[in-house]
Amino acid sequence: MTTAAFDLDTFLARPLTARLATAGPTVRPVWFLWEEAAFWVLTGPWTRLFHRVRADPAVALTVDICDLVTGEVRQVIARGDAELLPFDIPRGRRKLSRYLGPDESRWDPRFTGYLYDDPVERGTVWLRLRPALLAAKDLSYAVVP
Repeated sequence: MTTAAFDLDTFLARPLTARLATAGPTVRPVWFLWEEAAFWVLTGPWTRLFHRVRADPAVALTVDICDLVTGEVRQVIARGDAELLPFDIPRGRRKLSRYLGPDESRWDPRFTGYLYDDPVERGTVWLRLRPALLAAKDLSYAVVP
């Protein structure tokens, strides 16, 4: 089920931080990529997220913005079962570029390693959430000077 009060793809193309909740409950901030009607989050066995999703794939995710200067207030809430899938470098480059910029030479080496190390050896995988529920709300308001 999907409801949207604004252009969801344009909103989710912005380099915003999501919050991903897993059983426990545990909530963590994550960078994400919105492609193919799914949220893609880089993870691996070095994270608690990876192990929590393997134990229980039910997750919830929210992306929101509240800009007091412009009055823009929007939220996207997604729920469903996450999958752990093999990491592919082109998608990884698209995700990291949206947060770090297109010039990889300026990236912190912690991030370039994901693109140049062997993902199988490192254990890098994608957490993919194809939402069973996806709701978007525009709560924006006019700013009065």
